[in-house]
Amino acid sequence: MVSARNLLLLSSSRLHGHGYLEHARGQLEDLFKSANVKTVLFVPYALRDHDKYTATVRDALQPWGFNVEGLHTKPDREQALREAQAIFVGGGNTFVLLRSLYEMKLLDPIRELVLQRGLPYVGSSAGTNVATRSIHTTNDMPVAYPPSFEALALVPFNINPHYLDPEAGSRHKGETRDERLEEFVAYHGLPVLGLREGTSVRVQGEKAILLGDRNAKLFKADGGTEELAPQADLTFLLQK
Repeated sequence: MVSARNLLLLSSSRLHGHGYLEHARGQLEDLFKSANVKTVLFVPYALRDHDKYTATVRDALQPWGFNVEGLHTKPDREQALREAQAIFVGGGNTFVLLRSLYEMKLLDPIRELVLQRGLPYVGSSAGTNVATRSIHTTNDMPVAYPPSFEALALVPFNINPHYLDPEAGSRHKGETRDERLEEFVAYHGLPVLGLREGTSVRVQGEKAILLGDRNAKLFKADGGTEELAPQADLTFLLQK
């Protein structure tokens, strides 16, 4: 019952020239206020210091009128998720985050609550990666090994956060981001949305739109690419 889906998938929490989450303030307020959210349950497992990470998010959201609680402080994490008004899965290392979600057996409860019951979900960077089909298209080093790369599959495509265009005239001879993403598409036949910093995907039920003031780059399942402008309708990517 994906019609209950209510997601905001951010490329990043930080953007040059802005404070933490400041560039996404309007998007976050729109989501939280529309769902009457007063308290956000933060999932801090992508970084090592969970208390410090939760405090960083609290310092950003509290002045805007939203309380923040850390999932790591809850004795019964699954019950805390079921009682949550909204969850925010923060960025960091995607492999560490996904391994933690597997170890704590939280993937199925989150998936059910978001897809079946409409629990608002905010992801940033790694938190956006785990919202997709798999974490194959993260930029992170595999410092931890989750049981699988398969993730929450709240959307049926993959995202590459912090997407960077190839540098024109570069003398670097290693693979570009484009080449790595094209390789994934060639092996898996799944589309990947390259989200430049400052952009995000807003999903409401069976509709999706690109937010922010920059284009996103779509790596199509057939191997082609397409630039998508701000406010582009991304609903076609939700079709399995």
